[in-house]
Amino acid sequence: MSSGWPAPNTYVLSRWLFLRALGVVTLVAVLSLWWQIDGLVGSEGILPVGQLMAAAGEQLGPWGVLKLPTLCWLSAADWMLHAQCAVAAALSLMLLFNMAPLLSLAGLWLVYLSLSVAGQTFLGFQWDTLLLETLFCSLFWAPPGWRPKLAAQHAPSRLGRWLLWLLLLKLMFLSGVTKLLSGDPTWRDLSALDFHYQTQPIPNPLSWYAHHLPGWWQRFSLICMYVIELVLPFLIFGPRTVRLVAAGGLILLQVLIELTGNYGFFNLLTIVLCIPVLDDHVLMWCIPGVDRAGGSSGSGKGNRLLTFARRASVAGVMTLSLLSLLEEMVTTQRRDRLPGPVVATLDGIDRYLVAPAGPVFRAIQPFRTINGYGLFRVITTERFEIVIEVSDGGAWRELEFPFKPGDIERMPALVAPYHPRLDWQMWFAALNPGRNEYWLRSLMQRILEGSPAVAGLLGQPGIVDSPPRSVRLMSYRYEFSRPEERERSGAWWTRTFVQQLTRPVTLQGR
Repeated sequence: MSSGWPAPNTYVLSRWLFLRALGVVTLVAVLSLWWQIDGLVGSEGILPVGQLMAAAGEQLGPWGVLKLPTLCWLSAADWMLHAQCAVAAALSLMLLFNMAPLLSLAGLWLVYLSLSVAGQTFLGFQWDTLLLETLFCSLFWAPPGWRPKLAAQHAPSRLGRWLLWLLLLKLMFLSGVTKLLSGDPTWRDLSALDFHYQTQPIPNPLSWYAHHLPGWWQRFSLICMYVIELVLPFLIFGPRTVRLVAAGGLILLQVLIELTGNYGFFNLLTIVLCIPVLDDHVLMWCIPGVDRAGGSSGSGKGNRLLTFARRASVAGVMTLSLLSLLEEMVTTQRRDRLPGPVVATLDGIDRYLVAPAGPVFRAIQPFRTINGYGLFRVITTERFEIVIEVSDGGAWRELEFPFKPGDIERMPALVAPYHPRLDWQMWFAALNPGRNEYWLRSLMQRILEGSPAVAGLLGQPGIVDSPPRSVRLMSYRYEFSRPEERERSGAWWTRTFVQQLTRPVTLQGR
């Protein structure tokens, strides 16, 4: 190119910025987890990974690594958990500073997969699997070499870019279509946002204000969301102008979600996934001092056998990714709430496409790398909170969590992109305490023992030196206060007692 301005059909700057931004997101995810790892799955944590590995060794035998792919088979000690976090942080920095990007991505995928398995229920969130899939797909777009230059001596692969586009399409389209296929009435009658802002896992201060917006605005917002999630993803593969409009709409939606909720690094990661949709002509202003992008959007020359293997691999991943999209639609559908033609179409897709791929999906499922998505496909219309109460033999007092709702006068937390995994998991536990009893009981045990690691998660250092004698779980219904109530009392919430979930629990011998 004779001028310093790149052509609209090149993606050298796009790839450069995408990999740097992905390094930032991964670093945020890893550092967030590292601070919490001891309290979640360490030896004094809620679900010690050592117990998981011991049970897995007895039940799964020597091939257990294929069912539980984690480096904790080598050692489940706390130092191994910290070593994995340290390696992942170092690899994230390598990716951020353009050091061996292919090696960095491969190492990050392996280590984060290992941590995800070790983290059990605390690392079962959709953005954990989305991060794994993004890291894996990025391997087909990243340049080789130890310090690859911005100039396109290794031009960005068109197929690799399309693979990332497909991942973005799958994520966004499933986010919309699963809301409809679930049969949830609030998504159908456009009333979902009347409940969502106050029933989402960890509201932030703006959630209170969003909840009190007029009903017509909530419904208009929902219609806009459907357009963005159901229509714009397909425009990614359209002409350049249409593609850029689609990227702008998808990014705008993520910014608005980030402003009104705490979803860890999910929104940030989704925005990063939009970068490959933007060509070099758009991104030139993001990288000052760059004179030339150079190269083309093709995959470049090289060993024919290697090129064929690479293309075949991308085609295979694309096929599985599309099938995972269809599988998510089939498994989400509520047959009794959908029109007959829709059910018949999904049944045909299941019979001829999804079911034959079942053995393949079961084989790769433990690796959490080709996934279906769909957050909040069913809206909870009431907010329940589990309140932990402790006693030293006299009156009961509440343990206040750092981020989830508790004290009705405390302002909702603003915590993203940090992901407080225990606070989030308490939201799921409040929806179904029986299903989560196994780890709730362990949490109560650790509180009675005065575990320093768990005390750190709770923001309650006092229980380390003076553990309570007994603990119990209570259930409350929470609602955002009305504007006049907040003006009068200053309270952000109102709450109503529902029931006592457990009898007082004590340590034996105390």
